Amino acid sequence: MSHEGIRFITEEEARRAQSAERELSTDAKTPAKVRVDKTGGSGMEIEWKDGHASRWTFAWLRDACPCATCHDERQHSGRKPGERKSKPETLLPMYQAPPRPESATPVGRYAISFHWNDGHQSGIYSWDYLRRHCGCGECGVG
Repeated sequence: MSHEGIRFITEEEARRAQSAERELSTDAKTPAKVRVDKTGGSGMEIEWKDGHASRWTFAWLRDACPCATCHDERQHSGRKPGERKSKPETLLPMYQAPPRPESATPVGRYAISFHWNDGHQSGIYSWDYLRRHCGCGECGVG
């Protein structure tokens, strides 16, 4: 008997999968107010129409880029959205500027896009994607 198609997951992984599958209400994925703190560099905040508030750092947003290239690379390496890529250890590590958007642009009524200081700009962060990756204790995802 083969067990190739069986995958055991933790309780937390099961909870995340259920959370990803559930349908969000329109108010839960519609922003009432979006604030991108480019000057201060603290990140992005969204107040949702259902009264919930979400916050992400720019580092998390850059590491959670939903474009096909970043998504495939994360999936291949087993990282979750927002999880930092491991860097090889060197004797003299090179300085790398922290991720910051040079610009943030709304995409229709459903998303926001960033042009990052590392030149990357192909990710479109839908409101649904961002709400499903809210890292607050109440949502329990991230």
